[in-house]
Amino acid sequence: MRGWWRDLTDLVLPAECGGCGRPRAVLCAECRAALSGAAPSRVRPVPEPAGLPAVHAAAPYTDEVRAVLLAHKERGALALAAPLGAALAGAVRAALEAARRPGPAGRPVASQGRLRHGRGEAGCERESPERDGAGVRGAGPGDGAVLLVPVPSARRAVRARGHDPARRIALAAAGELRRTGTPARVLGVLRHGRAVADQSGLNSRQRSDNLAGALEVTGGGVRLLAGGGRVVLVDDLMTTGASLTEAARAVREAQAAAEGVCAARERPARPARPELPEVDGRIVGRGQARGTRGGTVCSAVVAAPPDAFEINRN
Repeated sequence: MRGWWRDLTDLVLPAECGGCGRPRAVLCAECRAALSGAAPSRVRPVPEPAGLPAVHAAAPYTDEVRAVLLAHKERGALALAAPLGAALAGAVRAALEAARRPGPAGRPVASQGRLRHGRGEAGCERESPERDGAGVRGAGPGDGAVLLVPVPSARRAVRARGHDPARRIALAAAGELRRTGTPARVLGVLRHGRAVADQSGLNSRQRSDNLAGALEVTGGGVRLLAGGGRVVLVDDLMTTGASLTEAARAVREAQAAAEGVCAARERPARPARPELPEVDGRIVGRGQARGTRGGTVCSAVVAAPPDAFEINRN
């Protein structure tokens, strides 16, 4: 029994730093600074996939940061979820702050085209700019919770690792956000609708093709996503942006479906108008088209390649 407990302790509470290997608990000061010491920044992969939501990252994917992420993901150093979650929380805050900036209509992007479910299914109503206040519901105390939607790992990867790294980090990030005054919760509403190939070794185009149409929102997830709050897609690492792009597509389609249902309940039935807009090659209703706006979703990750950081391109 004592041997079993010692093995579990070594797994959950590493005796050495997860980044550099120094004999410190969880992370030493140097590795923690590499992970969370700099201000999170907007990142863009090259090439940038069409449909990729705005992405903010906490740190470049180099040296200690890479070691920490791999130790958590592949070696089961589960205690590293706490500092990784704190770093992700910083990137989420940066994404929410960027979303507050005025959009084309002169009001915060996050307030455009969103719906809220209130008082049960029948209480669908559109958010107005006045009720949006600061511009991002869920971005501060007293508002609806920020909804962190983790990008799911493939089922076989979860089985092999024994955990879903992105979900575990998202839970830690939500706890950090709540601790610092931002209501937040994790919605694990994305799942793989079909099998995908291993992404390692694939280039950006191959990754996009591999993931196209692979993710879907669970049945109950559509209702949860329509319940108010800012949706932030989260992951541990962005490389080509293919996973976040596919996750955003699935979430936007779910939002569009919920918006179409709410719009139908809000007004009496009327004959369809000609020349309806086209989204992703499909003719949809006007309410659905509004739900596909990129402003309805943003994203945050712990790390991204150094050349993806906008500051490194100046």
